[in-house]
Amino acid sequence: MLCAGCPHLGSFYILKKVFGKDAIFTGDIGCYTLGIKLGTIDTCLCMGAGITIGTGVSRFEKKNVISIIGDSTFFHTGIPGLINAVYNKSNQVISILDNRTTAMTGHQPHPGTGINAKGEETTEIDLKKFVEGCGVKNVIEVDPYKIRESVKKVKDIKSKDGLKVIIFKRECALISKEKRLQYFVNPEKCKGCKHCLELGCIAITFKDKKAKIGMLCNGCGMCADICPFGAIEKNEQ
Repeated sequence: MLCAGCPHLGSFYILKKVFGKDAIFTGDIGCYTLGIKLGTIDTCLCMGAGITIGTGVSRFEKKNVISIIGDSTFFHTGIPGLINAVYNKSNQVISILDNRTTAMTGHQPHPGTGINAKGEETTEIDLKKFVEGCGVKNVIEVDPYKIRESVKKVKDIKSKDGLKVIIFKRECALISKEKRLQYFVNPEKCKGCKHCLELGCIAITFKDKKAKIGMLCNGCGMCADICPFGAIEKNEQ
């Protein structure tokens, strides 16, 4: 499974919330391929194919087609697919999961990080500006940790016609230097609805009809954001 606090968990939750579980999710190569366990990856062929397969499927499929690709994979092999989708007026959603690194193979830098392979500062390619430069008119950037806010923004862009690009921007939980307090479930407020389990976070378990948060919690707060009863609270101690 994906790591506790992985921003991809929030991205997948948001996409399912807005586009529905019956949407077609064309996937790619990266940590996010594990989204197959969460019902958000339906295809996986090779680097860059998440976009191109999605373009092909969208030509005859009436369901929402969501192409998922990471930032590193996008810079490696996703750009030609994006240009092809623009050129051929594709009606699909391209979701770029920008976790600011190449997480699956060892956290190497890429053109979007502003650091080269030698660790030197270099020109940072702005993903949003780059996508707009390729001719995409409907582009938004959201923070997957801020789920409620992001759901509203994604719902707005869903109503647009043609090609849409959503950039989910939040650094990988394993490289984040931000210090956060862990969360816990207040048993008096928890109703056992299991809504928090829909995130797929390995820090959350369910026992005795109550959700529980273990030591793997990294304090991202996504579960607290979606709890309908306010039962998930920050550990201030």
